[in-house]
Amino acid sequence: TVAFASEADDTAAAAEETKDDAAGGDTMTMDEVKAAVQKSDVPSDLKLGYVCMNLANPWFVQVVEGFEAACKEMGLEKPLTVDSQYDVDKQVSDVETMVNDEYDAIMISPIDQNALTDVVTKANDAGIVTSCAAQSVDIVDFRYIVEEYSYGQAIGQNAANWINENLADEDEVQVCIISQDNVEDVIARGDGVQDTLEKECPNVNVVTRQAGDTPEGGLEIVESALAYPDLKVVVATNDSGGIGGYQALVNAGYTGSDPVAVFSGDATDEALNDMLQDDTIYRGTVDLAPYACGYESAYQLVYYCINGKPAETKTQGFTPVMVPLADLLDGTYAYDPK
Repeated sequence: TVAFASEADDTAAAAEETKDDAAGGDTMTMDEVKAAVQKSDVPSDLKLGYVCMNLANPWFVQVVEGFEAACKEMGLEKPLTVDSQYDVDKQVSDVETMVNDEYDAIMISPIDQNALTDVVTKANDAGIVTSCAAQSVDIVDFRYIVEEYSYGQAIGQNAANWINENLADEDEVQVCIISQDNVEDVIARGDGVQDTLEKECPNVNVVTRQAGDTPEGGLEIVESALAYPDLKVVVATNDSGGIGGYQALVNAGYTGSDPVAVFSGDATDEALNDMLQDDTIYRGTVDLAPYACGYESAYQLVYYCINGKPAETKTQGFTPVMVPLADLLDGTYAYDPK
């Protein structure tokens, strides 16, 4: 009888240890999560999927690249990526399809988290590991998200530093903000940009703020904003819109010798390469490491597939890093042009 009790205790202790190990994914660093997965026997038939809000945005393309690279490292088949094209109903349907197809893990970059509540709940109830990238879905197992207002403050501060250094003597500095106000959760980013500019630069006048977070949208917005003859600065809440705004100003004949500037956020290859052009007016972006977001998310999802879903949502936050043009040119910000 004593022996039986001892065996039971050992079994219970082992079970508790296994439970603790699985829960450890909530507190482990990403390096620890990666190391744990690499030591594990990862089933090669795990099915991972990514439902993206809009692949016309270069930032999300880099998320996909990181996601796919991690899956390849782990010996998994290439994950399925679906572009919801900024269509809320399509995104809900896209996630629903992956749930019905019994995916093991699903990552989502949500357009509207409220619209996804029912389908993500269904995925969770089915034992599917869920995560979100960039914007939040609060009920997923893992969130890799940015605090939107703070991100906007970093973008705005980058622009404000340049304005105060180069245009402080101007009575008025007309600014165009290219926002993402079409995405509910990202409105706060535009607010962070605008509040910071107006606080840090008393001479700033935001003459227009419009949603247009694709190159085409940014191009159209700035072409219209050039009706303001004294427009000096374009600030976009992501590189995608900034790239379009930059092209509109280049088309209008502006060069680096003119007191005009474009700022944005995401540090995509496209924006960084535009900043490296001779005589550029693209004077800054902010790095959020999208590749790392996709890469680390894949490892975290697989960790939970192997060890079990966490008791509570784990959150990994982005840390915005301002990249003024000077830091890119002198190597302070390390970048290998592609």
